[in-house]
Amino acid sequence: MTTFNVDKIRQDFPILGIDVNPGVPLVYLDSTATAQKPISVIDAMDDYYRTSNGNIHRGVHYLAERATALYEASRAKVAAFIGSDKPKELIFTRNATESINLVANSWGRAFLAKDDVVILTEMEHHSNLVPWQMLAEEKGLRLEFIPVTDDGDLDQMVFDQLLEQKPKLVAFAHMSNVLGTINPAKAMIAKAKRAGAVTVVDAAQSVPHFSVSVKDLDVDFMAFSAHKMLGPTGVGALYGREELLDKMPPYMGGGDMIRKVYLRSFTPNELPWKFEAGTFCIAEAIGFGAAVDYLSAIGMDTIAEYEHKLVQSAMIKMKTIPGLEIMGEKAAHRGGVVSFTLQGIHPHDVAQILDQNGIAVRAGHHCAMPLHDRFKIPASSRASFYLYNTEEEINHLVISLQKVVKMFS
Repeated sequence: MTTFNVDKIRQDFPILGIDVNPGVPLVYLDSTATAQKPISVIDAMDDYYRTSNGNIHRGVHYLAERATALYEASRAKVAAFIGSDKPKELIFTRNATESINLVANSWGRAFLAKDDVVILTEMEHHSNLVPWQMLAEEKGLRLEFIPVTDDGDLDQMVFDQLLEQKPKLVAFAHMSNVLGTINPAKAMIAKAKRAGAVTVVDAAQSVPHFSVSVKDLDVDFMAFSAHKMLGPTGVGALYGREELLDKMPPYMGGGDMIRKVYLRSFTPNELPWKFEAGTFCIAEAIGFGAAVDYLSAIGMDTIAEYEHKLVQSAMIKMKTIPGLEIMGEKAAHRGGVVSFTLQGIHPHDVAQILDQNGIAVRAGHHCAMPLHDRFKIPASSRASFYLYNTEEEINHLVISLQKVVKMFS
């Protein structure tokens, strides 16, 4: 695709044509929670069930071999999409959450010990907090946190000071699902490596929205989910550096993750199958590959540029609304997320009234309770944008928010 035509793109997404209420069309501004699916992804999964449904890796008949070929082709596509030339470094999981739990429970249990330092941040999604909290309680680890500034950025001076404690692990979000802040991942990874730490990046919000290369970042582990990047739910991915994955024990036991099984012992399979126990969500993995094809055809730089224009326009227009405050408004680099509060109006009330106008936004703590505690608010409303959103939808959001303010004034 040589030019970005949002009207043409919207035609690829059947759900964008529905009415929420009679005569009230859907305005979907919740892509940070989950993105909508183009017909090519839906068709790829449907075609698998119609023509290729068989169990992977375990059969020599036509359907088994066809299913295996489609599944492994998707792995290669997803690996290439994030800049890895080794498909074996791409582990399919259920989602980014499971990817991080895999690292914590396999690498963390094997290589972290009592009093080891793990550096996290105040802006993390619970998926990149709770697994490390559980491991810290089990093994006596020390958790340290990079604070968030009033502008919505990570305090890099404090990070430098924490690195003097020689952490064994540094884990952080590439892009905040609340603030939209895009963290300087490459620089932070380089600092962490100089301090001797292994690095984990939660890329659930970055990989769907702009070009991300694991080689360029030089990251050790990176987690992301298909459903946030036009793919189906129930499948995600963990990128891991081959030499680290080789040393890690299996995360789950069962079929397909073994090479040899005896009554009292087993030999694990090669990468990547060592970490993919049991029959996997094959259709969803194939849909993941189709989503990558769709995004690649448009171009991630093109998508990022379009989203940047949308979010800048949205912020300018939303700031005209009395009593509206945007979280992390002054962050140095930000993606297509605007979390906000309206003075005296609960975020859930905001979301419900917007829904009556056909507008889907998120309300609550967005699985980032410590970050909301940091800003001394219990919850926020969040509008998030993707390649299929339009300037007209932003205008509809602003007009609807003005109605909310009048209703409560």
